[in-house]
Amino acid sequence: MHKNNISVVVPLFNEEESLTELCDWISRVMQTHGFTYEVILVDDGSTDSSWEVVNTLSQNNKNIKGIKFNRNYGKSAALNTGFKKANGEVVITMDADLQDSPDEIPALYKKIKEEGFDMVSGWKKKRHDPISKTIPSKFFNFVTRKISGIKLHDFNCGLKAYKEQVVKNIKVYGEMHRYIPVIAKWNGFTRIGEQVVNHHERKYGTTKFGLERFINGFLDLLSITFVSRFQRKPMHFFGLLGSLSFFGGFAITCWVVGLKIYNLHYKLPARDVVDQPLFFLALVALVIGVQLFLTGFLAEMLAMKSNSSKDYLVSEQIGLD
Repeated sequence: MHKNNISVVVPLFNEEESLTELCDWISRVMQTHGFTYEVILVDDGSTDSSWEVVNTLSQNNKNIKGIKFNRNYGKSAALNTGFKKANGEVVITMDADLQDSPDEIPALYKKIKEEGFDMVSGWKKKRHDPISKTIPSKFFNFVTRKISGIKLHDFNCGLKAYKEQVVKNIKVYGEMHRYIPVIAKWNGFTRIGEQVVNHHERKYGTTKFGLERFINGFLDLLSITFVSRFQRKPMHFFGLLGSLSFFGGFAITCWVVGLKIYNLHYKLPARDVVDQPLFFLALVALVIGVQLFLTGFLAEMLAMKSNSSKDYLVSEQIGLD
């Protein structure tokens, strides 16, 4: 199958007003720079006439393709599906609301093809959003930088470019579209760059995201950080905590029992072991330690059973088809 230079994946939800203008803009940029391309419009269960617009655009331009969900699954599902269908050497993602500029595509393409980045994220250095979005966004990006170790200013920018190998070997699910750089890094794609991009004011409609996305975002960050680090070695996490808890409880038990024996030996006042709060603290620590250790052991067996060759990326092969 002939490879396109660029695949543009555009998730959309109720964007009937902007689609025609966006696709015309993308087409002009591609033709000006001589790219072969495809635009994959992923309709995430729109309730307006967005799908009818996609149909019309596709009939008028064979480079425009559409995917329609039967209901709203979220941006992550739309991106993941678009990634599977993409046929370009470089895959560009952008939002459908015209706040992301297709004029940025050539520069992003160059950073992937000529500068060798696995992934390049847009940075909306000057944003045209209300302060209710910009302040939480800055805090969110700061925390994500610290936890992930990836030095990007704008993790949530919809305008990104990927090497084909990246999108074919990562899975985006839940609300993890905010953390695609983190997912890419933990899958071994560490050459992650940044490009300052223009951010336009919203021309049509209203934003589809509320403040709750920041709360969900932090929970997702903790989830993906944990899964990425301990998916194949859960015993390293649960076993360590279980061991610390068990030996802490054991040490406290020895102290309580030893103290009573010492007091009895020297005929000093001695409380019953079961009358001391420390004993019950030690008992709880022992039980929790055993449970955590068993949890790690079971998780380790499940991880060993589920691991297969498809979990690992093979960059080169010799003498194999």
